[in-house]
Order: sequence, then C-alpha cells, then structure tokens
Amino acid sequence: MLHTTLAKAAAKLPLNPRVVAAQYAVRGLIPTRADEINKEIASGKGGYPFQSLVYCNIGNPQALKQPPLTFYRQVMSLVDSPFLLEDEVVVSRFPKDVVERAREYLKRIGPTATGAYTGSLGYDFAREAVAAYINERDGQATPLSTADGITLTDGASTGVRLLMQTLISGPSDGVMIPIPQYPLYTAQIALLGGVEAPYYLKEAEGWGVHAADLKATYDKCVNESKAAPRLFVAINPGNPTGNVLERTVMEDIVRFCYDHNMVLLADEVYQVNIYAAGKKFTSFREVVLRMPEPYNKTMLVSLHSTSKGVIGECGRRGGYFEQMNLPADLHAELVKMCSINLCSNVNGQVMTALMCSPPAPGGESHASFTKEFADIFDGMKTRAAMLAAELNTVVGFSCQPVEGAMYAFPRLTLPAAYARHNDELNAKEGRKLSLDARWALELLESEGIVVVPGSGFGQEPGTLHFRTTILPPTEQMARVVKSIRTFQEGLYATYKD
Repeated sequence: MLHTTLAKAAAKLPLNPRVVAAQYAVRGLIPTRADEINKEIASGKGGYPFQSLVYCNIGNPQALKQPPLTFYRQVMSLVDSPFLLEDEVVVSRFPKDVVERAREYLKRIGPTATGAYTGSLGYDFAREAVAAYINERDGQATPLSTADGITLTDGASTGVRLLMQTLISGPSDGVMIPIPQYPLYTAQIALLGGVEAPYYLKEAEGWGVHAADLKATYDKCVNESKAAPRLFVAINPGNPTGNVLERTVMEDIVRFCYDHNMVLLADEVYQVNIYAAGKKFTSFREVVLRMPEPYNKTMLVSLHSTSKGVIGECGRRGGYFEQMNLPADLHAELVKMCSINLCSNVNGQVMTALMCSPPAPGGESHASFTKEFADIFDGMKTRAAMLAAELNTVVGFSCQPVEGAMYAFPRLTLPAAYARHNDELNAKEGRKLSLDARWALELLESEGIVVVPGSGFGQEPGTLHFRTTILPPTEQMARVVKSIRTFQEGLYATYKD
C-alpha cells in the first residue's frame, strides 16, 4: 500500500521544464540504443550481424584503448598513497623524477594528502603550474598569467557551467554560439532559460567565420528575441568541425566582443591536437594581449582540460579556466560560485598540474614520456587524415579536412526516397526522428558503428551531417570506414529516387 502511494505521488511530481528541454546528443538516443545492443550481445541475444560495437560518439580516448601517459599515472599513484614513499623497495622501482615530483606535490598539499578539500579555486601549486604553462605557451605575452587568475575545475564543462550561471539569468540574456557547436552549450542555455544566438560556420570555407555574420546574429538576437548577448563562445580547435581558426578571424572575434561588451569564452580544450600542415594553435589570450588599445582589454575566460589533447584522462575530470580583464564584480561572483561548489576533485587538480608540467629534459622519465606522447599524437594525426580522405570517397559524403581536435563532421546527402522512408517509420512509431538521426540509428543497428547525428550539434538549415571521432585504433578505424561505406552504398541501392 505504501509503495502504491509513493508511486502515485511520484507520478504527480512536476518536472523542471528547463531540464526537460535540455538535450545532449553525445549521450542521447543513438548511444542509449547502442548500450542496449551491447547488453543484448553480451547476453547472447539480438542476432546482430556484428559481434561488437565501435563507439565513435564521444571524445573518450582511453575507452578506445588509448594508453595513459606513464609518468602522470606514476606520480598520481604516489601522491594518492604517500605511505609508498616510505618503502625503499617501492621507491626504487620508480624513476627518480617521479619520486621527486610526488614528494614536491605532497609537500605543498600537506599532511592530509589528497583526502581533504582544497581551497575553492584549487591547490596553489597546481594553479601556479597552469600559469607557468600558459606563459610559456603564449611566448611570455604580458601581462603574465598568475595563479590568481586560474580556477581549477572538474573538467572544462564545470567552467562553462559556472560562467553561464553567473552571466545568464533568463530570456533577457543571450549567448552567441557557433553552429555546429558542442551540445554542452545549448544544454546549459536551456537549463538557464537563456537565448541561443547562433552564428553559422562556413563549411565550404573550412568552417570559417565572417565578421558580418556575427553582427547579423547579434542584431537578430536583440531585435527578435529582445535579449542582449552577454557571452560569445568560440571553440578552437573546433568541436565537432575539426577546424583551426586563423589569427585574423580570432582578431575579428576579439574586436566584436569588445565592441559589444561581451565576455569571450574560449573553449581551447583541443589546443594540443593540431594536425594540418601550416596550422598551429594560437590562444585567444595571446591574441587579446597583442591587440592594440582598447581591444587588449576584451573580457576573456579560456578553458582547458585533462580529458583531451594526448593525455586523454577523461575520468579524472581535471581542468581549469583563466580569467582576464573581467570586472571586479564578475570575478567576485565567480569566486562565490566556486565556493558554493567547495572545490573541484583533487585527483583532477593534480592531473591538471601534471598536464601543465611534464617531465623535464634530462630527467629519467623524459625520453619514455616523449616517445609515448609522440606515438599517441602521430596515431591521431594519421587517423585524422585517413578518415577525411576515405569518407570523401563514399557516395553522398563531403568531409572537410580534420585540421585539429578529435572529430570529423561530414556532410550527408540522402535520397528523397529515404526521407519518405523516415516519414513512414515516424508515423508508424509515433515519433519525430530527424532524418540524420534515423540514418545514424540504422547505421548502428546494421553495422554496429556509433556516431552522433549532426542535428545534435546544430547545422545549416537544409543540410545533414554526422560526427565521428578519430579515436578508434587503426584496425577499428578501418572497420568504421568500411562499415559506413557498406551501409551508405546499400542505402543508395535500396532507396533509388
């Protein structure tokens, strides 16, 4: 009787409509169905024409057999278990620079080791390591970064959430986002009741950005939505597009943000992942600081993470954001938001410090670390080139070069008869599955390949895409391309216009 009463009460509980409205395609319909299929295969059921799935839906490197970097894991093990440093036999099995680094960190952490809260912004030593990394990366552009401007977070996602929570209060506040975009941004906007102000990347121009389009997007948000854009999101290298912004484009964005009194949120979590010849990563911080007055005063928050790059430590949930040129009241509120969260997880903080300070030349671990790093990076670079080249030979596909990040975002053209097939199935199933989602679902169920439909990231009206990672090992990547080709050619043969 009690259980029945509780069930009835739960059924009547109202749900937050903003939560209901928020969507996150990377872990949405297709991956959910993939997990169901995986369980069916494991239990010996299903009768699928494949024995395993290849998950290309999410940038989760170590889930796809990317090895962790040994030096980082060795230091982490000693920092988390400082009693091991008291055992001479154990210590003798670690490289000397690993032991030295662990003792250095533990000295700064104190007697509680990693079991206690840190300050709201994170360990001082880790924030100092981040600042030193930024200064070296940006060629000592002045003013130099300091620990005071660094906040350690549970991955870059928490930095996005904290900043949006502080700036976006409801339908009077807009956020300019690139389309295609990473769906974290639209999800957070929905949760906060803000207004999306999309600026479309030019696919035919390598996902370029036009200054005139930025102005048109801003004006449309103000005039039609009656919302003032407070925040401008730039993702560089691009997710899901894999492009790398030119410096001139970045300068246009900086000028635009300053002229319209917006905070520039620079999502730079793929800054290590640059593959294209002639391309290099340039941070928005370095661009801002080298701009003439008054644009060198542009408000900037930049993000980085231990989840991507070559380190690929997604489960550690480490990351940081750096504030620059923010007004004192905004800075104070961000600090308050961090205080409400107490602190980011400690293992992520230590991993962030390690990411920003790899083993030094001359140290015992340097040579092996350099080789591990190069092997992982070179594998990504090879697969990035291979994937784009192969996809461009598949009927109905057009794929821009993968210049950076971890993804390809091919354009998908489908026969009209397949669109009718989708309409018929939607009517039968009683749902409104988008055409690219139907394609991705049928690819999954026929070939065992998990990708994300482009509609989950946003796309130019009238176009279709899908996102796939470059992370599967080479042998699996060969299966991915072959399977997609087989499926697409079969689809075109079946649904002739």
